[in-house]
Amino acid sequence: MCGISGEIVFGRGRPRLDAVRRMTDALAKRGPDGAGIWTDGRVAFGHRRLSIIDLTSAGAQPMVDGAAGLAVVFNGCIYNHRELRRELEPHYRFDSASDTEVVLKAYQRWGEDFVDHLVGMFAIAISDQRSRRVILARDRLGVKPLYLSEQPDRLRFASSLPALLAGGDVDTDIDDVALHHYLSWHSIVPAPRTILRGVRKLPPATVRVVEEDGRSRDRVYWSPHYGRRPEDAGLSAAEWEERVHDALRTAVRRRLVADVPVGVLLSGGLDSSLLVALLAELGHDRTQTFSIGFSGTADQRGDEFVYSDAVARAYGTTHEQIRIDPGELAAILPRAVDEMPEPMSTHDVPAFFLLARSVSEQVKVVQSGQGADEVFAGYAYHQPAVGRPLAEAAPSFLGNFADLRHDQLRSLIVPDHTLDQDVSRLVVERELGRPDAETALDAVLRFDTHVLMPDDPVKRIDSMCMAWGVEARVPFLDQDLVELAATCPPELKASDGGKGVLKSLGRKILPREVVDRRKGYFPVPALRQLDGPVLAYVREVLSSPEARRRGLLRGGVVDRMLTRPNATMTPTNQNVLWNLTVLESWLQRQGVAA
Repeated sequence: MCGISGEIVFGRGRPRLDAVRRMTDALAKRGPDGAGIWTDGRVAFGHRRLSIIDLTSAGAQPMVDGAAGLAVVFNGCIYNHRELRRELEPHYRFDSASDTEVVLKAYQRWGEDFVDHLVGMFAIAISDQRSRRVILARDRLGVKPLYLSEQPDRLRFASSLPALLAGGDVDTDIDDVALHHYLSWHSIVPAPRTILRGVRKLPPATVRVVEEDGRSRDRVYWSPHYGRRPEDAGLSAAEWEERVHDALRTAVRRRLVADVPVGVLLSGGLDSSLLVALLAELGHDRTQTFSIGFSGTADQRGDEFVYSDAVARAYGTTHEQIRIDPGELAAILPRAVDEMPEPMSTHDVPAFFLLARSVSEQVKVVQSGQGADEVFAGYAYHQPAVGRPLAEAAPSFLGNFADLRHDQLRSLIVPDHTLDQDVSRLVVERELGRPDAETALDAVLRFDTHVLMPDDPVKRIDSMCMAWGVEARVPFLDQDLVELAATCPPELKASDGGKGVLKSLGRKILPREVVDRRKGYFPVPALRQLDGPVLAYVREVLSSPEARRRGLLRGGVVDRMLTRPNATMTPTNQNVLWNLTVLESWLQRQGVAA
């Protein structure tokens, strides 16, 4: 895994290499093992390298093919690189064993369509000196990020928003539409927006072609159909389960490509437990597994060790429990905020930061169960959409997902940043009304998987692991598995309270107590019931002079909330004060002026 950055100049100017170096240096944690800069006069690329596998470390970046007039920077892993190399070798000579060179040759062979041949997670920038174009591309599910800052005379890109800020010349005014999304959707701001007006994200499954004069065009190269296929009519539940089992096994196998041990982040939930079981099926004994737990409260446990221990015993993993006390959690909150590519208030972000810190001392690659709930209908808010026609998708989703209503936002945000329209509702209605979904649940899962998820669980796991030089791989977001799940009958996915087809598989290969239990969420009680040092941090941030000067929020409202810090909760039981704290803390720590 790596970090990439660059600048493309339109017209006669030259890229500012000092800015590219600053952006590249800001990505050092994503790639602590090496760095490189390349320029051809109007384009400059920067790269940071994390050496976890000979296939990537053998190819220094930026990689240049002078004869072909091509240069590339690449962040990610191409799981089918061996197959692609065999296909390309009759046409081209290879100088390294790297998947970076496979990407370069694939572009040389297929041009802008090269992404259609890649299986993996990636963010890519290619300079085609002959056509004077730059090609930007992001993987199908948005596992790897690509942030953009565009001005009339130049475009910059980087693997994180803070890296773009390090380059300078970014409009850091708050994007009011993004603020509305952030406070409506558990801090999710879907692509292309970010919380800052001057930074955008390349959406998942998108290729952008940037011309010499600054004009650009996008192509969405992958968009699964969410409906039933005629050839699948008559398949039994058992046959669907077998198909899912085979596809998930393939997804796990693909993500074993590494010259270092591959561990598992084992929460004790169904999804990560299935990964451990499938690794055992593939002959991987003594897999290293890691679980984290926190001090509980009177009404909530802070760990799920009883379940992760059961899976570890069943499969003989080398298992480590990581226990965190409230003082340690509070102490790392500023550092965890520093590593957020955007403000992320979901409670498990600091947990992943601490988990990755411990994991990094033993392994550099892990598999994670992120994405299974979105793909296989695992959340409670999916259930109301079951059996409903497509026209009822938006009302079903809106009534069961939002943190704060539009009228509540208007009473919390100062007038200068409020919006007359409920822009978050408009996005939901637009996305859920798109064609190529058969039922309300199909539409909701498509929205969840392809719009919300890349900027929620995917961003959490990638950014917090990369903060410690750990690569996280997500088998449930394998493109073939996602395509299969999209065609699976909704009643099979949503049965048994959600993820029915996975639970049926789990009952055959996992301890029953791991499958037949109430759904758990990553428990971090101290960020829900604010008290002690965590509450002190919240008060310090929201009462700071910077927060007062910024003036995003109505001071009297926030002050009243601080007098009863655990009284304002979202429908998903998140503390609204914590959401506000993360936003303000991130802005302060990234140097965004009040």
